[in-house]
Amino acid sequence: MTLSGKHALITGGGTGIGLAIAKALAAEGAQVTITGRRQEVLDEVATDGMTGMAMDVRDEDDVVGKITTAVEARGPIQICVANAGLAEGRATHKTTMDFWRNMMATNLDGAFLTLREAMTSMRQTDWGRVITIASIAGVRGLPGASCYTASKHGLIGLTRAMSEEYIGTNYTFNALCPAYVDTPIITRNTENIAQRTDLSEEDARNTMIKTNRHKRLIAPEEIASAALWLCQPGSESVNGQAIEIAGGQM
Repeated sequence: MTLSGKHALITGGGTGIGLAIAKALAAEGAQVTITGRRQEVLDEVATDGMTGMAMDVRDEDDVVGKITTAVEARGPIQICVANAGLAEGRATHKTTMDFWRNMMATNLDGAFLTLREAMTSMRQTDWGRVITIASIAGVRGLPGASCYTASKHGLIGLTRAMSEEYIGTNYTFNALCPAYVDTPIITRNTENIAQRTDLSEEDARNTMIKTNRHKRLIAPEEIASAALWLCQPGSESVNGQAIEIAGGQM
C-alpha cells in the first residue's frame, strides 16, 4: 500500500482511463476523489477508497468550491490527475467558434483550473505528483482534428511549464500521451466517423485500430499502470515528460 493515506484527485474519473487510474491508486491505499459531470455515474462506479464528486471543469467557481470541499474532507491533494476531456474530430474549415471554445474550455482551461487549485493544498505538503492525460495528438498533428490537437499540445505545454516552476522540489509533472484507447470515446467516434463517411461502423473502428502501431486498441489499465508508476518510488527523476503510449514509435 505505497500510497496509503495520500489524497488523489482525478477529473473525468467515472469512466475509461480516469476510472482505471482511480482503481489502481485506490488499490495502493490512496483516498481517491473522482469527478465528472454526473453524480449518479460516479456513485455507481465508486468502490472502496473512492468518493464521487460532481464537478464541471469548465466552471471556475465550481472547480474552486469542489476542490476546497474535497480537501476539507480528505486532506491535501498529493496526486492530481487531470483527465477530463473531449475527443472529437472536425475539419478546420468546419470548426465553429462554439466548438473551438468548448474543446479548449474542457481540455485546456479545465486542466489549468484543476492543477491550479490542486497545487494550493499540495504545496503545503512535502510530496506531490501531477499527471495530465494528453494524447498522441499532443506530440504530432492529427488530421481532421486541429482543435483537439491544439488543445492537447497546449496541455503538454502547461505540464512542462509547471515542471519548470517547481523544478528541484518533490513535486513532478508529467503528461501521458496515449494513442487510441478502448474507452466509450472510441464507441462515440466510431459512430461519428460512420455518419460522416461511407464506412460501416466496423470499418470506422478498424480505421482507429490500424492507427495504433501494434494494431490493437490500448487497454485503459495500461495507462493506469503508467500513472501508478509515476506515483511510486523510483520515478522521482521523471519530470516534465510527454510519455507516449502508442504501441510503437509514431
